Amino acid sequence: MDISSEPGALQALFSAIAQTQTEADLRQSIMAQLGDYFAARRWSLNFANEFPTVDQNSPRLMRLALSLDYNPVLRYLVQRHAAVHDEVVLPPGVWQTLCPRADHGHVMAGPIVSEGQLMGGIAFTRHRDDGAFNAENLADLGALCLHLSTKLAALRAKPEAGLDCSRLTPREAEIVELVAQGLTNKEIGAALWITENSVKQALKRIFRKLNVSSRAEMVAKLAA
Repeated sequence: MDISSEPGALQALFSAIAQTQTEADLRQSIMAQLGDYFAARRWSLNFANEFPTVDQNSPRLMRLALSLDYNPVLRYLVQRHAAVHDEVVLPPGVWQTLCPRADHGHVMAGPIVSEGQLMGGIAFTRHRDDGAFNAENLADLGALCLHLSTKLAALRAKPEAGLDCSRLTPREAEIVELVAQGLTNKEIGAALWITENSVKQALKRIFRKLNVSSRAEMVAKLAA
């Protein structure tokens, strides 16, 4: 159900973003709330350095989705650093000829920026049988992206007590946050939609980068 027209709903999201303590919470709790707000079927928050390397061996649909030449929504986002939905750049219905997935029948995306650079973005999709995103949705997304960009900059500026986490990728930082919260590898995998083995391999890389030998040592130094 689209709750974007409910009085105070947008301001409540601004407040929730401001009170968020970790990037992991932004990806999970806040993005789920934004998905509900925009009546989206799917949603995501991704950073530029997390996108997979695309080459001729990549799946065709992935190559097209991440191609600035083929994907006009992505091209608009990258060039303008502005929120966009498919009917801003294409006539109604044309997007569905470019993207065959029924659950991506309508798409809307917004930028995450820092110091003039596009750091990533958030995206929402609706089923092709659902209503398209509109101008009001777009205006709200632009405002939310401003709040998200500001919050992410503040979170990344926070000093890490006892450990230098500057070498960690955003995904590795999320895993560290969840380990500190006491989650198991299986629980972390479920929270981040990755396999338990992927969590184990990521922790090995994290331990090397942080110069620690165990979860307990890492958590203790984080709390120092």
